[in-house]
Parts: sequence; structure tokens; C-alpha cells
Amino acid sequence: CKCNFISFIFLSLGTGSNILSALQDLFWLLKSKVEKQLQIISVLQWVLTFLIMGIACTLILMYILCTDCWAIAALYLAWLVFDWNTPKKGGRRSQWVRNWAIWRYFRDYFPIRLVKTHNLLTTRNYIFGYHPHGIMGLGAFCNFSTEATGVGQKFPGIRPYLATLAGNFRMPILRDYLMSGGICPVNRDSIDYILSKNGSGNAIIIVVGGAAESLNCTPGKNSVTLKNRKGFVKLALRHGADLVPVYSFGENEVYKQVIFEEGSWGRWVQKKFQKHIGFAPCIFHGRGLFSSNTWGLLPYSKPITTVVGEPITIPKIDNPSQKDVDFYHSLYVDSLIKLFDKYKSKFGLPETEVLEVN
Repeated sequence: CKCNFISFIFLSLGTGSNILSALQDLFWLLKSKVEKQLQIISVLQWVLTFLIMGIACTLILMYILCTDCWAIAALYLAWLVFDWNTPKKGGRRSQWVRNWAIWRYFRDYFPIRLVKTHNLLTTRNYIFGYHPHGIMGLGAFCNFSTEATGVGQKFPGIRPYLATLAGNFRMPILRDYLMSGGICPVNRDSIDYILSKNGSGNAIIIVVGGAAESLNCTPGKNSVTLKNRKGFVKLALRHGADLVPVYSFGENEVYKQVIFEEGSWGRWVQKKFQKHIGFAPCIFHGRGLFSSNTWGLLPYSKPITTVVGEPITIPKIDNPSQKDVDFYHSLYVDSLIKLFDKYKSKFGLPETEVLEVN
């Protein structure tokens, strides 16, 4: 009997151990699934913000004006008029919003990573040239409009301002949401203010290729629209702001796009929109909400690695000549190509890959 009792204890312990192990496995499996769902939700909310939040908030505000709650909409519109020029003066960033946990889930969905190659002096101002645009500039947003990848820790004392279409700041609610992340209009007034009246240690991130570059982004292609984009160099010279090349490996991999050939009706329509509205309508798709094998608005979970290159020291010239602009533009292009060539093999590209500069 004594032997049977001891055997029963050992069997019970063995069974309990197996049950505990199974419960632990189940817990980690459930935790993993929950985290994945949170990652999907975090990315989906940003995609919907990018695509429809501005229009949706405008329509909702107009509807409220026609209801018994019209006073709420009227108060907001009054505030909007009073606050209209705030985006041009550096905006209204919120460290609380920039540190939301949702951005960490956003980062881990792809994942997105920020690589620092050189220190930046807090006594200088900077213009970061971000390449390529991609469809939505997901790497630019995550790295510089949130603290998810640690931009504040990697570049202490530097305040990043991601510049985007000025039209976004005419949209109610959306404008406040964007400003809370440190996003500002990509226009001369806003950039002049930040670089001349906001002290030092400012870094404006400009997606140089803009809408024109987004029309050519497709998986497997590394090309930038830069040859005739010299306005950012002229701004840097006028303010003595150092230029910093930034390349985001994987930005073009997260969406698939229908590319219209030059001269086709599709490209004609896209260019007309780009000229008159400021953005180009792209026909693109990612994965579905519930399956990566279906089409949808969610980007594919491909890694995005953003490498911040070495700053190019720029002198302050109040009225730079075209020769000055061309000289520093050529230095910038060479620096960007060197940055791409140095890091391409580390992030999945073959040594033979060449950065196409258009």
C-alpha cells in the first residue's frame, strides 16, 4: 500500500506539471494572439486616419451644426478661427500622445526600426530628407511623430517635426491630432518659423519626393525623386540648417500598387490631381483585416528600417545663388547614395542593388 501511495504522488505531480506546462503554453499563445490583434488595430486606425479622418470629421461637424447640438460645433469653429495659425508656428505637440502604447503596437506590426549613425548637435537646426515616400510614409510617421522607436533617446535635445501637406491642417479635429504628434505643414511659413524663431535643436523631416515619388513606389524598387527637388536645399542655406539624408529600407514593400506608364490615361489623371490638389491618387492594396492572403487596406507586415545618415554642414546664406543650391544639392545626393550603398546589404538587399535617382 505504501508503494502504491508513493507511486500515486509521483503520478499526480507528473500530471500537475504537464497541466501547468499546458496552461503556460496556452497563456503565451493567447497573449501572442491578443498582441497581434492590438498591432492590427493600431495600424488600421492610422490607415483610416490617413485616408478618411479629415473628410469624416468635416462632415460630422457640418451635421452637428444642423442639429440641436449646433452650439458645440459653433464653439469648435470659433476655436478653429482663433487657433488657425498655430500649425504655422510649430504646432502643439504632446509628449503624452507621442508616448501612447498604441504606437509601440504600431511599431511591432512591421516591425519598424530607427538606426542612428551620427550624433546631432543641439546647437544646430536640421532638415532631414526622408526617402522614399512609399504610399503613406509609415516609417516617417512612426519614427518621427511618435516615441515608439526612441527618437528622443537616440537624439537627445532634438525636436523632430514631420512636415506634411498643408491641406491636412484645414481639416477639423485631424489638424489637432496631427499637431499632437509634432507634425507641421510643409510650407515656407511653417519651416521658416521653426528654423528661425524656435531656437536650436529643431529637425524638420521633409519627404522630398512627395506625391510624385509615391506614384512609382512598388515592392522591390528603390528609386527616389530628387534630381529637380532643390527647394529644401535653398531653405537649408537660408537658415544655415544642416542637411541630413535619411533612407527607409522596406518602405516600398508594405503595399502593392498599380503603376501607370508615362503617357497613359491613368498617369494623366494622377498628375492632374497632384498639380491641383497636392496629392496623387494611387491604386494600391495591402492585406485583408482577417487574412494576409486577401486584399485590403492593411499594409503587409514587412520590416521597415530607417537609417539617419551623417549631417552635411550648411552655411547660412540669406540669398543663395543657383550655383550654391546646385553645389549643396549634389553633395546631398552623393551622401544619400553612399548611405544607401553602405547599409543595403545589412537590410536584405543584394550588393548589386543600385539606388535610382530621378
